[in-house]
Amino acid sequence: MTQAPSLRRQLALTLSLAVIAVWLLVIGITAFAVREEMDEVFDSAQRALAGRILSLSMAELSGGLVAVPVAPHRTYLNYVVRGADGRIMLQSQDGVEALFPGGPIDGFRDTDDQRIFSLTAQGITVEIAEPLAERGEAVRQTIAALMFPVFLLVPLSVAAVVITVRRALRPVDRLRSEVEARDGADLRPVTVQGLPQELAVIATEVNAMLGRLTRTLEAERAFTSNSAHELRTPIAASLAQTQLLILEAPPGPLSDRAQIIEGELRRLARLAEKLLQLARAEGGGSLQVQNMTPFVQAVVDDFWRGSLADRLQLTVPPDPVVALIDPDALAILMRNLIENADRHGAPGGKIMVALHEGGRLTVVNEGPVVAPAALARLTRRFQRGTASVSGAGLGLSIASTIAQAGGGALELFSPARGRNQGFEVEFRPATR
Repeated sequence: MTQAPSLRRQLALTLSLAVIAVWLLVIGITAFAVREEMDEVFDSAQRALAGRILSLSMAELSGGLVAVPVAPHRTYLNYVVRGADGRIMLQSQDGVEALFPGGPIDGFRDTDDQRIFSLTAQGITVEIAEPLAERGEAVRQTIAALMFPVFLLVPLSVAAVVITVRRALRPVDRLRSEVEARDGADLRPVTVQGLPQELAVIATEVNAMLGRLTRTLEAERAFTSNSAHELRTPIAASLAQTQLLILEAPPGPLSDRAQIIEGELRRLARLAEKLLQLARAEGGGSLQVQNMTPFVQAVVDDFWRGSLADRLQLTVPPDPVVALIDPDALAILMRNLIENADRHGAPGGKIMVALHEGGRLTVVNEGPVVAPAALARLTRRFQRGTASVSGAGLGLSIASTIAQAGGGALELFSPARGRNQGFEVEFRPATR
């Protein structure tokens, strides 16, 4: 399934692009407004200058003023003063006639590269030309001056957006981490306090779902435990009656059928016991930091007093092995692992139980290699590695459930590590 893009990345990218777009729009509107305002200012300056030059020219021509020579310099405004006959009477130092094509027309007009304003009074006409390039340069410099702080503000705005989005999504990360840390045995409600309103609704619904799931699992465990417990007495009574029947029945078909019934009743009794263990494993237990060695030794001693006296080997470190365990659950786990090794290993083969530093427990049996596909499903319920071997298919499932309920792990290997055949199970308890 294709994974959706990160919400944090989407929000940060979208908001950053929105901020940049807003800044660009503001700059565009500002540039347009600046151009309009500067045109008004320049036109007003041309108009005022034309009136002043016209007044001064009239006074100078009438002899009221004396012209004062001005040193050559660069001028941005060029003018000419024409008499009634169109002849140029006065002009700026750069005011060549070519800048003023055509006859004078009162008001503003534009040529290819000049903006010209003409004003006429008492037969005297003043024309003032301003290069359009100078106006464009002034606008560009103004916009550049506006853009300089923008280049600093946009990265700061984007950084502010990223930081804000990251801080706003911290509750999402906290909720995700809390849910991610849970496993199938931890169905406690997630924390709703401190979450934003939108996330609080989701957390509340998750808690409601966890509550329904908890009630369902508790009902299943209670049914499994009660059913198995109630079956033990009638199974034991039926088994006793069948054994009496075997003793009283004469050799023949009746005795053979009674022995078959005895075998099935024994299998049913083992299944009921496994169901009780499964309910116990799913219910969890009380974890405590304890020395595992005496509990491991006690379970192995029970098997040594039975049929595995010559086949079961135990190796423990000389120093105490302290780990976080539930002793009862550990005993159930070990019994299932050893019984599984006995039932599915090579007939008469050795079963090696070893306790390692850190609390690791391994059970190795001799026998053929289990295929990887079969190995992956052996911890599921009612799965057996060999169909011809009797058993409920619950031993490894019970052991795996106990390991997970206690925060530990169960791992299977075939062939056993360091060997070319056999089967190995490793139990790792929860870390303190």
